[in-house]
Amino acid sequence: MTDTPPDRLSTDPSSPHFDQAALERGIGIRFKGAERKDVEEYDRPAGWIRVAIGKKVDRHGRPLTLKLSGEVGLGKPRGRVRGGSTS
Repeated sequence: MTDTPPDRLSTDPSSPHFDQAALERGIGIRFKGAERKDVEEYDRPAGWIRVAIGKKVDRHGRPLTLKLSGEVGLGKPRGRVRGGSTS
């Protein structure tokens, strides 16, 4: 198992790009140079992310998303606390 995040990842369990192990490790996404915490799905080689539009949901209860194009990179991993001294 590697610590390298996949090129494409989704938080939707019904998606073929869903990877529970990668999500548990924590993934940090940078979009156009800014750290984003609201990413639902991303594709680094294609250069796009999908973000939720507020609290709106479709008729199946899934969040409505907006596809944004631009430079996608990796940021600091989130969702996992690392140990160490602060001094």
